[in-house]
Amino acid sequence: MVKQWHAEALKYEDDLLTDLKEMLAIKSVRDDDAATTDAPLGPGPKEALLKFEEFAKRDGFRVGNYKNLVAYAELGPEDAEETVAIIGHLDVMPEGDGWTKDPWTPVIEDGRLYARGSSDDKGPTFTAYYALKMIKDLGLELKRKLVLVVGIDEESDWTGMDEFFEEYGEPTMGFSPDAEFPIINGEKGNASVVTRFAGTQGGSLKLVSFTAGERPNMVPGVAKAVVETADADALVAAMNDYLAAETRVKGEADASDNQVTFTFYGKQVHGASPETGENAGTYLANFLQDQDFGGNAQGFLTFLGTQLHDDTVAAKIGAKTHDDLMHDLSMNVGIQRFADGEDGFVNANFRYPQNTTAQEIEDHVIASLPEAFDATAKVEGHAQVPHYVPGDDPLVQTLLQVYRDQTGLPAAEQVIGGGTFGRLLKRGVAFGAMFEGVPDTMHQADEFYPVADLTRAMAIFGQAMYELANV
Repeated sequence: MVKQWHAEALKYEDDLLTDLKEMLAIKSVRDDDAATTDAPLGPGPKEALLKFEEFAKRDGFRVGNYKNLVAYAELGPEDAEETVAIIGHLDVMPEGDGWTKDPWTPVIEDGRLYARGSSDDKGPTFTAYYALKMIKDLGLELKRKLVLVVGIDEESDWTGMDEFFEEYGEPTMGFSPDAEFPIINGEKGNASVVTRFAGTQGGSLKLVSFTAGERPNMVPGVAKAVVETADADALVAAMNDYLAAETRVKGEADASDNQVTFTFYGKQVHGASPETGENAGTYLANFLQDQDFGGNAQGFLTFLGTQLHDDTVAAKIGAKTHDDLMHDLSMNVGIQRFADGEDGFVNANFRYPQNTTAQEIEDHVIASLPEAFDATAKVEGHAQVPHYVPGDDPLVQTLLQVYRDQTGLPAAEQVIGGGTFGRLLKRGVAFGAMFEGVPDTMHQADEFYPVADLTRAMAIFGQAMYELANV
């Protein structure tokens, strides 16, 4: 049966790639400025959702739409008392910097499909969709209902997902194809603490603006600051001295009249693993904090460049913690903004184990704020508590065995810092679609997914869906 699943999946590779490329070409980045009643997250996410519906109707599934925020395709007995859900997402991160290809023009090179969303999460979601189509086309009997649910705001606030499941009913169990194999049955808590500074100045230098990062769950790869000064040459020389000693980032300066524009380059990675990147913003603040600023400009730079700099476990602010199941707390300083005369802020995103809370983390941030400056800190946005499905749950055991059957590899439970839609369900996990040994390019430049892995994952998903629907 294992070989049969893979043989069937191979029959769908061309069609999968055709549909997936069409989906990848849609720039489905959340855009609140362009949001309307009919497109509550902007035109791109809505276009992706409607394209999914178009495909699902074409292929004969029962299809539904919840407020242009969530769509689904159903298979199996409509009156089944139990449901297995597969939950993916069609929204993507902004492209960011550093691409060598057009992120919105899918291209296959050396067996890799390059595009924003190819691995997170359009590629895995469409692989799961085709696994569902494979089961439908084979006419396999199902005891439970299978439903593939797609959201369009996973990368931000999960808008509409809780409300959708309240209306639809919570499935019996399920998985999200939005992480890695063999399984993720535990996810850390997730909370962003936003620290705000009024845009006041002082000293001989003026911080006109400071910008780094686009989302809380991306490590900023580029940071820019504009500084007003009477001695641009001295400031540029100071930067060169700093970069000569600090080799983990690069930088440049553009002096014009009485202003210098600084640009620092780090390494952009997923905010769930900030230790694998280099935060361009905190390095730029670390350099600037030793120059002659004053007011809240100095407070902003000191907080960002000292308390939050080069410390992805939050030890400097006293929030560091560890437990045996979920391991270390991690911190990503994802968005950094300051403008003269306006409110500036720092958004620090925390992935935390079961032995602490978002409130305790907020308290640590508040206690670490520079006392001489006017600043506030508070948890903002979509906070999530830690999530865990025990390793002996039949859901976990079934998925692990399917992975072993399909790959011949050992498999065990694991916990990650990333957050997936799997945690929407009490018995929900993440399952695939990144295989061991494949570089993780989620949220990075030149994001890709290996073409051969699409069919490998489709076979695994097909067997998993079938067995979960019939155990």
